[in-house]
Amino acid sequence: KASPMTPQQQTDWQNRLITLLEQQPPDDDGAHDLSHLHRVWAVARQLLAHHPEADARVVMAGCYLHDLVNLPKNHPQRQLASHWSAERARQLLADDALSAEQLDNLAHAIEAHSYSAAIPPRTLEAKIVQDADRMDALGPVGLARMFYVSGRMGRALAHPLDPLAEQRGTDDQAWALDHIAVKLAKLPAMMQTEAGRGIAERKLQWLLAFRDEFCQDWMAR
Repeated sequence: KASPMTPQQQTDWQNRLITLLEQQPPDDDGAHDLSHLHRVWAVARQLLAHHPEADARVVMAGCYLHDLVNLPKNHPQRQLASHWSAERARQLLADDALSAEQLDNLAHAIEAHSYSAAIPPRTLEAKIVQDADRMDALGPVGLARMFYVSGRMGRALAHPLDPLAEQRGTDDQAWALDHIAVKLAKLPAMMQTEAGRGIAERKLQWLLAFRDEFCQDWMAR
């Protein structure tokens, strides 16, 4: 088991990871920028407080390096992005003070974080990274990211006559608001940690309240 990091060690490790990120090719995806990675780590820290036995060094690296290869949501090889990110992280950290076991653990955490890859997390570190990343899809920031991604893909805000899909099938490839029902509303039940489920449920309730108010304004005639 890895020894806990001191606050100074955490700061040094975080700076090391950010430096690595700054050396990568630029990416103009504002939903997967450095701010997203900071938020993922902030949630992971909350979860680590409930799981002090987890390897914080691996968790932090997973939070900051999980999107090294970031493909658009509609890319035909999207499900492979997390695998490529894991391999890239291995290369970048090959000369750092991580054991072979930690590198394996990190690669799995990165690979398993992806929703589209559908890889079950086997380790506590992977569960924390997955929960923390998915948390950023919920609440106010998650809502902003949802509309940002949908706008980049040319999707309309909502169905003009039936925004809640009460008499049609949901289609988040056409209507941005449908993404709440198609994916986001399912996330709390998919959280791997108990603490993660609690946080996610509160964020989802905010999202559903927004959707109700949005639809009232959307359908005003």
